[in-house]
Amino acid sequence: MQNHEIDYRIYGEELQYVEIELDHNETAIAESGSFLMMEDGIKMATIFGDGREQNTGFMGKLFSAGKRLLTGESLFMTTFTNEIGGKAKVSFAAPYSGKIIPIDLSQYDGKIIAQKDSFLCAAMGVSIGIELQRKLGTGIFGGEGFIMQKLEGDGMAFVHAGGYVREIELGVGELIRVDTGCVVAYTRRVDFDIEFIKGIKNLVFGGEGLFYAVLRGPGKVWIQSLPISRLASKIISYGGGTRREEGSILGGLGNILDGDGY
Repeated sequence: MQNHEIDYRIYGEELQYVEIELDHNETAIAESGSFLMMEDGIKMATIFGDGREQNTGFMGKLFSAGKRLLTGESLFMTTFTNEIGGKAKVSFAAPYSGKIIPIDLSQYDGKIIAQKDSFLCAAMGVSIGIELQRKLGTGIFGGEGFIMQKLEGDGMAFVHAGGYVREIELGVGELIRVDTGCVVAYTRRVDFDIEFIKGIKNLVFGGEGLFYAVLRGPGKVWIQSLPISRLASKIISYGGGTRREEGSILGGLGNILDGDGY
């Protein structure tokens, strides 16, 4: 084991946080802004790069930080170390409504590929890097772009997803088609590709975009029901300007009837 062994508990249903219990000298790492609370005896520090490359000299740390920058994360991470003799707890909160997914990397050949911005926290020793899509079409049209996150190590890592999260185990050659933004993570043996949606009516009137994400086993995939991009677009569409009902036949009368008129 290269990673610190940590115990944890997840609280909440839709707005969750994870509480990590640290023994003496154990450390958890987290993204900036995810910290919620900690008990006395835990020391917080900021590191350059990720949780594994701290003994490789300045150039190793710089390369590690640069990889994180490509995935849209900060150059820095935060560590929380228990410096007292007994146990102490530190907690990290999800950034929006959804589920926190605990992943024991030792059960998945030491590697998980995840969407950008999904990482929340982990045991010290887990490396957070980049995963380049090997297929150009997947990188351009795959919903998460050419670069995704990869989590490597043999300890616990926690990622966050929107809405309800479904875990699906795919057999050899078994595949599922998913909205490109709904893929949270998958194991290293899963093949991730894209497929053009067939039918001119589907393309013009379907409202589901031009491509599916196609995931082919063997391996496990995690699917989210509400990606943050979809939630944000809905909020923007209702947040200002003309409401959808105002373009209907009822117009302003419809707004009065539903209680939003003046």
